[in-house]
Order: sequence, then C-alpha cells, then structure tokens
Amino acid sequence: MVISLDMYASAGVGVAALLLGMFFTRKIPFLKRFCIPAPVSGGLLISLLTLMLFSLADIECSFDGTLRDLCMMLFFTSVGFQCDMKELRRGGKPLVVLTALVAVLIVAQNLISVGIASGLGLDPLVGMASGSIPMCGGHGTSGGFSPLLEQMGLSGASSITMAAATFGLVAGSLLGGPLGESLIRRHKLDGQPSASDAPSCGEEFPAAGPNPVKAGTPGGYLAAACILFVAMALGSGVSKLLALTGVTFPTYFGSLLTACALRNILGLVPAWSGKLFVGEVFSLGDISLQLFLGMAMASLRLWELASLALPLTLILAAQVAFMAFYGYFVAFPMLGKNYDSAVMVSGLCGFGLGATPNAMANMSAVCFKYRYAVNPFIVVPIIGAMFLDIINTGVITLFLNIIH
Repeated sequence: MVISLDMYASAGVGVAALLLGMFFTRKIPFLKRFCIPAPVSGGLLISLLTLMLFSLADIECSFDGTLRDLCMMLFFTSVGFQCDMKELRRGGKPLVVLTALVAVLIVAQNLISVGIASGLGLDPLVGMASGSIPMCGGHGTSGGFSPLLEQMGLSGASSITMAAATFGLVAGSLLGGPLGESLIRRHKLDGQPSASDAPSCGEEFPAAGPNPVKAGTPGGYLAAACILFVAMALGSGVSKLLALTGVTFPTYFGSLLTACALRNILGLVPAWSGKLFVGEVFSLGDISLQLFLGMAMASLRLWELASLALPLTLILAAQVAFMAFYGYFVAFPMLGKNYDSAVMVSGLCGFGLGATPNAMANMSAVCFKYRYAVNPFIVVPIIGAMFLDIINTGVITLFLNIIH
C-alpha cells in the first residue's frame, strides 16, 4: 500500500520535522552539544516512523518533492548573491586550498570503494556506485550516472547509488557538526577573535558584501523575493544551455551562476549596489534551507539501506571513517588550524558525504553555538555548488574509462 502525500502535505511534514528538531535541540543537551542540525534530528524521527510503517504494515509513504525542490532552488539562488568577488579576494587562499582538498577527497573515495570491492571479489563498478558518485555527488549525480553504470553492466545500479546517497546524507549531517565542535573545543578556538567583525551567532548574520542591507521590512522581503525569482527564471535558461554541453550539472547551477552575475554586475553601479536587499535575500535563503532540509530528511526512504549487502555496508563505513580522519588530520591543519578551519571542516563533511545544503546546515549549527564566520559561508557553498560537481564528473569519467 502506498500513501501519496501531495506537495502541501509533504511540506507540512517537513515543517513538522523542523519544529520537532528545534524542540529536541532545546530539550536534549546532546543535540546542542554536538551541533546536530534541527531538521536532521526531527526529520530522522519522521523517517524512522515511515520505516516502521513500511516494515510492519507494508505501507510506503510517498512524498511530493515540488515545494522541496523550490526551497532548494531558492536557497542556492540566495547563495549566488553571496558570491561577491571583492569578498572572494579576502578568502582566496582557503578557496584554493579547500578546492584542492576536495579534489583529493574525490579521488580517495573512489580508490577506497573500488579497492574494497575488488578485494572482496566484486565488480569494480559496485565500488564506483558507492564512491564519489553518491558520496560527494549525492542523489543528483547518482541519478545522472546510474543509467551509465547499468549500461556498463552493473545491474541495479540506481538502487545501490541512491541507497548509498541516502546513507551519506544522514552520515554527513551527523558527522560534520560534532567534528567541527570537537576541533573547536580541543584547540580552544571559541575564544579567538573572528577574522571579521561579524556578530555572534545569536545575532543576525551580516551580508557578505559592503553596505549590507538590514533585513526586516515587508517591502524589502517582497523585493528580495522578486530578485530571487527573476534570478531563478533567468537561471533556468542558463541551465538549458549548460545541458547542451553534455556535462551533468545540478539543477540549481544555472540559478546560482545567474545570481552571482547579478550581484557582481549590479554591484558595479553605485545607484544599485545599496539596493540589492542582500540582507532580506539571505534571510529568505536561510528559511528555504531549513524547510528544504526538513522535507528532505522526513522523506528519506531508510528501508533502502536495509537492502544493502554486507560488502556495500563495509564500503560505506570505510567512507565515513576516512572522511572523519581526512577532515580532522588533513583538512583542518591545511586550512590553518583556526576557527574558520573548524567550521569549514564541518561543511566539508556535509558535502563530502551528502550535499551542499548539509554542509551549510552543519556550519550553521556550529556557528549558532559559537559565532558567525564569514569566509566559510563564502568559500564552502561556492566550492560545493560550482567546483565540486565539475571535479567529481571529471574524476568519475576518468575512473570509469580506466575500469572499462
């Protein structure tokens, strides 16, 4: 039996997950101490309930993803407005270093998974289906490469990659916050001054560029919503042009590029630079992120993980263990061993095992406990949304050509 929820009911369940998570965070010290994002804790509870329904009564809950995808697009479009090239100059070195770390991570994930699969006598394609395709790529890249894996001879590639991506989504959310928080406590970074004059996490996050617009006016939010939807409309055309290249890009990539271009082009005109309503845009983006994660986590099909064979479970466990080791002992020292580095490591775990929204949620959870950091919220989404998929696609293509 399948219970199909329409987009309104699905959004309602996502909101319930977010509210439950906020309640749990207030009442359960463990969640606050280890920076578990509210949509993750609440969403996991609801997804566990749907797992019980499926396991005990053979009832499957099907969620409509229309509003979830809209919230995702709104969030990433708002991220595009953070791409102020003037600010990127301030974080230039971390941007280069983290991009290099991501490239090494992608190669290592495929070496680990293919190595374990081959060692266990499995088809190396099983390793590819549990490597960077679902880990760094998430569900989007999994859906894009699964047909190719099946054409190359891997039966059930879609089930393997999607289940692995679901596992990674949960693992990345649960690992990133605690790892960042552990680095901050171990190295006593919470008392160090921030690299910027940003307020503490209890206050409103500032805009990424000069002359930030203070959020709060109804007219400002209306203008911000209009700006976001215009950027999304133009971005849909950009996405269609990108699709002609034959390279798989995430659906939000065109909107993010468009928003980035609008921010920097309009920012060159003095009359417009102070009228971009950046504060309101960021506020709407943050709201969209929380709603998206609530709906995404609540709609997880956890029973797909039960279908994983023991070898695949071993591969995924190895991926999580390597991510923790890599973030703690490699990425953190290379990024500078400071507060910003700890926040970026939590974000690296988010998109290294799951998706960029998880990275943003992990960093938000860490900053909410301590204080805001400007550079991570500029560098991580740019890498996660732009460079990650491009590097991942190239590495995957290279590995597939080597294997076959």
